[in-house]
Amino acid sequence: MIGLISATAAGASARDRLATAWPGRTRVYDGPVREAVERAFAECDQLVCFLATGATVRLLAPLLADKSTDPGVVCVDEAGRYAVSLLGGHGGGANSLATEVGSTLSATPVITTATDATGIPGLDTLGLPFEGAVATVTRAMLDGAPVTLRADTVWPLPPLPPNVTAGGAGGVAGGVPLAPGTVRPDATLLVSDRVVPLGPADVVLRPPSLVVGVGASRGVGVDEVYGLVVDVLRDAGLSALSVGELATVDAKADEPGIVGAAAELGVPVRTYSADVLASVDVPNPSDAPLAAVGTPSVAEAAALAAAGRGGELLVPKRKSSPQGRPAMATCAVVRRAPRGRLAVVGLGPGARDLVTPRAVAELRRASVLVGLDQYVDQIRDLLRPGTRVIESGLGREEERARTAVAEARAGHAVALIGSGDAGVYAMASPALAEAADDIEVVGVPGVTAALAAAAILGAPLGHDHVSISLSDLHTPWEVIERRVRAAAEADIVVTFYNPRSRGRDWQLPKALALLAERRTGTTPVGVVRNASRPDGTSHLTTLARIDPTTVDMMTVVTVGNTATREIAGRMVTPRGYRWQSEGAR
Repeated sequence: MIGLISATAAGASARDRLATAWPGRTRVYDGPVREAVERAFAECDQLVCFLATGATVRLLAPLLADKSTDPGVVCVDEAGRYAVSLLGGHGGGANSLATEVGSTLSATPVITTATDATGIPGLDTLGLPFEGAVATVTRAMLDGAPVTLRADTVWPLPPLPPNVTAGGAGGVAGGVPLAPGTVRPDATLLVSDRVVPLGPADVVLRPPSLVVGVGASRGVGVDEVYGLVVDVLRDAGLSALSVGELATVDAKADEPGIVGAAAELGVPVRTYSADVLASVDVPNPSDAPLAAVGTPSVAEAAALAAAGRGGELLVPKRKSSPQGRPAMATCAVVRRAPRGRLAVVGLGPGARDLVTPRAVAELRRASVLVGLDQYVDQIRDLLRPGTRVIESGLGREEERARTAVAEARAGHAVALIGSGDAGVYAMASPALAEAADDIEVVGVPGVTAALAAAAILGAPLGHDHVSISLSDLHTPWEVIERRVRAAAEADIVVTFYNPRSRGRDWQLPKALALLAERRTGTTPVGVVRNASRPDGTSHLTTLARIDPTTVDMMTVVTVGNTATREIAGRMVTPRGYRWQSEGAR
């Protein structure tokens, strides 16, 4: 919950705007300001104070306890010009909150955290549990001092600055455990699920690479399940912070002991049917679970099933060992294979303000960017320092798709970019044709050229519409022509992509002629080139008057249906034919 506090009428006005924009997320604290701040500080995860920063600092000072538990605090000035991240920038989420407040109130977010200001990702913002000297290693990263990166496996991290250099495999130096008390001369960033000795300049990030499979008798206690898991991890030299989930059979989905143990670990429970688990090849099948729940293995099979392809059984099935009675719980531990992340990102039609915030976030999250060279140039300034860029020219779409998938399979966080929406005549389809279930794939929608052009023209897509590419490089012309005829027969508004190039100058006239068989010459046609860009142009013509020689590959052509009209210089397609007939009467 976000607590909102104000002291003046102007502050209350901005406060109420925020409360209206974020229903269910905020709570207004009235009354004397000091008391309001104290109550909000105790009750809320974050605060937005519509107060001067000096006054807010004095009110907060007696309340501060620990940066890991204090709420994040944002200050908004009386005029609503600035949203200042004042307290808990990372841990309390104040930096991201300041950005949200700024977007909602049209204020400028002010963030002074060094990592945010320089574009270097904060180690406490990566979404991974961590241990060690975060401040020391972060300072080394900021100062350009040597930082050695060591990892058990490649994990999809954001780009790190160039002074962070790989130091070989293994969660500890050189892959060989250091002797207790050993101090590394330089800062070290480790990515490991193993328990390793840490020096005064070391940080270890804990990826969610471990799956713990659990089997249990009905009525097992939380302490027995949780104690078994903790003991097994400790004995194997594995960190409980790297456990991503507990896995078990469907019949145990509501077993309090398993559910409670998962809660203690802070992870979800994933369940599988007995049939699925019975199909998993395990080293230690047993008749007992087969008789009880219908599968010869629960702990090992569930862990392997949850880990997916390439999972490695680190700890075979092990029973609990309570004193004076039979064991009621078993567990096994599997390590997931490295699983990279591929974000397929639509950049919109070209204007920077039509690149969505989600697209920007994905670009900054990616350590590898793959894209057409001209698209890379459009957003190069949005990338974090250290992002590895793989760019190529026109006609190499399949190569870019294969490259992006290969980089994700290697464990990296990859962004594959395309113009407009990446799923519309762009990179999503060739990439997903290459990708299997061994990587995470995220689609980021973008504003398409058809939508950008429609907004410029007026409202030509107010009723059913279709987009058709006139490029016959990948689709035979016979197929394209059949689709154009179908659109003409169905009286659907058509937007033509890739309408005309130097080597393809007859397709657009042919397509327009096919539409003209079913529509009059006065049918409105919108022609938009470089929609949304500074050099963009647009004009409204008709089916009889359009000049195809003015069209090129940077143009989209939108042809109306029989209901489309030019109204006050704008192209408008009514939402229904009934409106048209009622207007005529």
